[in-house]
Amino acid sequence: MRQALVLFSGGIDSTTALAWARHRYDAVLALTFDYGQRHRVEVRMARRAARAMGVPQVVFPVRLDAVGGSALTDRSIPLPRHRRVEEIGPGVPATYVPFRNGIFLAVAAALAEARGIQVIVCGFNVIDSPHYPDTRPAFVAAMARAVRAGTRPAAGGRRLRILAPFIGMRKSEIIRRGLALRADYAWSVSCYAGRETPCGRCSSCLLRRRAWEEVGRPDPLLVRLGKEKRQ
Repeated sequence: MRQALVLFSGGIDSTTALAWARHRYDAVLALTFDYGQRHRVEVRMARRAARAMGVPQVVFPVRLDAVGGSALTDRSIPLPRHRRVEEIGPGVPATYVPFRNGIFLAVAAALAEARGIQVIVCGFNVIDSPHYPDTRPAFVAAMARAVRAGTRPAAGGRRLRILAPFIGMRKSEIIRRGLALRADYAWSVSCYAGRETPCGRCSSCLLRRRAWEEVGRPDPLLVRLGKEKRQ
């Protein structure tokens, strides 16, 4: 049986990754991290989304708030606010969590090895958010080499692969791919401010809004919140 483990935060990219994996593999496991993020609402919504899709899920706690160094895990660091995407400046953003994706992939590799899963799927993309060092192709390739060298398959078993199928795509392209796969974005939250209702000013909200404008469709999250009279 072909199995895949998907890093699933519940955002646009990981929701698409989950739909992509379900389309290709016989069995899929969603892995969600509760890492002390200020937007912990994403954990609750990811649970709901996974249940709705009938996908088994592991919610793994890891205390990255104890590490700090990010506006997402240290509330003393202000969350950057902008009015337009064009205001998002160059350089590593304050919302970068030190080596977060490396830690996530290490845990995913351990869980996959223990459960006999050969493929890890992640929704990393670098086109719309180029300043995060742990979403780039070189990083994914380096982590894949480390996983191959440091897990049981290095002794002759089937190798563990890390796939990032959307890494060179714009977010609007990722959404179009997900819509073709019938991904449900109504429960997908992206806002860094920690609410289900988007703040509209953080970089994640701005990039999400631009992506749906490029797609030419209303954001299903906003449609749902409107029906629930919360938008």
